[in-house]
Amino acid sequence: MDELDSRLIAALKLNARAALSDLAAELGVTRSTVRTRLDRLMASGEIAGFTVLTRSDVRPDAVRGLMMLDIAGRAAERAMKRLTTIPQVRAVHSTNGTWDLIAEIGAQTLEEFDQVLFAIRRLEGVTRSETSLLLSTRR
Repeated sequence: MDELDSRLIAALKLNARAALSDLAAELGVTRSTVRTRLDRLMASGEIAGFTVLTRSDVRPDAVRGLMMLDIAGRAAERAMKRLTTIPQVRAVHSTNGTWDLIAEIGAQTLEEFDQVLFAIRRLEGVTRSETSLLLSTRR
């Protein structure tokens, strides 16, 4: 994979539905070059597929964070189900190591974020937590 392939993938990450002619113009190459590169990247498995982002996927939350949770005994599945009912919880991950679950949280204000943390800490089975605010994200 060279620089042109990397630029092509970056352009597709921004808009996977971009026309070949638009990609060619953006990259400064011919349409057939884009088609050839795209076919090769898909055949090699470098591009595994294309996806759709919905409005909720790209919704900008003013305050975002990760909350690591320690769950007592066998309550992890129950806690996970409860966490998924909280609208500000964007995703819940089971993990290995020190923490049992990690909740991705998004809120509009610090006050709302704090209320979500408080509610999660009160869930049955949660014995300990640690939260990290996400300050910036790079892809």
